[in-house]
Amino acid sequence: MRLTAIRPPSVAGTFYPARPDVLAPLVDELLERGGRSAPGADSPSGEVLGLLVPHAGLVYSGAVAAAGWRLVGRPTAEPSPTVVLLGTNHGAAWLDGVAVWGDGGWRTPLGDVTVDTDLADSISALGPPFVLDHAAHDGEHSIEVHLPLLQGVAPGARIVPLSVAAGTGTEAVAAGARLGRLLARYRADVRPVVIAISSDMAHYPDHTSCAAVTEALLPAIIGLDPAWLALGERRVTDGGTPGLVCGMCGIQPAVLGLAALRALGATRGIRLAAATSADAGGPTGRTVGYLAVAFTG
Repeated sequence: MRLTAIRPPSVAGTFYPARPDVLAPLVDELLERGGRSAPGADSPSGEVLGLLVPHAGLVYSGAVAAAGWRLVGRPTAEPSPTVVLLGTNHGAAWLDGVAVWGDGGWRTPLGDVTVDTDLADSISALGPPFVLDHAAHDGEHSIEVHLPLLQGVAPGARIVPLSVAAGTGTEAVAAGARLGRLLARYRADVRPVVIAISSDMAHYPDHTSCAAVTEALLPAIIGLDPAWLALGERRVTDGGTPGLVCGMCGIQPAVLGLAALRALGATRGIRLAAATSADAGGPTGRTVGYLAVAFTG
């Protein structure tokens, strides 16, 4: 028997406000600022099939993330989409694959977001590296922090949360392609689907170096080339930049997600917005990078 699970918020009050009367106006403000940060990106050519969006606290990366999320609610035709969220695995050390949250919903201070159980079951049925594993999502912020923005633009959207720890090699690319082919069939037969890759960019170099890492990795991202991105991220991480510990904290969901997007029918990425934590008032000598990209067919 299936047990319907509601995941309570883990980072409300830290990554974003816990009070709905504070969170709701913040979401509205971020979506408005996200529009200003992406002039000319209101209507990308072609249907938006996916996003790459950052997952820091909303006061830091929220406006960049909103530049992507604001596109999900357009057009407003029914049915609302299912958003397959590819999260970065920060804490589930045992995970060796892709952990699917299979049922129920995820709660935020703004209400519950329903899981698309049918699609989650189909993804789990793909077999390894896809596995049902709710525990891998405990305490993880990389998916949760996006949900208030999704609720702000598409209140009826469903989600399938996936925590990704599947590596960056050929097996991860192949798994992403299998996922994308499944989503293409679901999109054709059932309802619209959007893939959202949750990743911050460079961690902890100075502001100038942080922005340079984003620019170095951007061509592989907008070119939907997962192998090129994996190679580029390794090179910048090993390149000796002072303070740099990674070029992209979500490189694993990005590799799998780009492969899935290609199989889903995406043909190009569009840069929407980029910033560092210093742009939001953080120190300039130790920063984190943020990038928003839309992928279209």
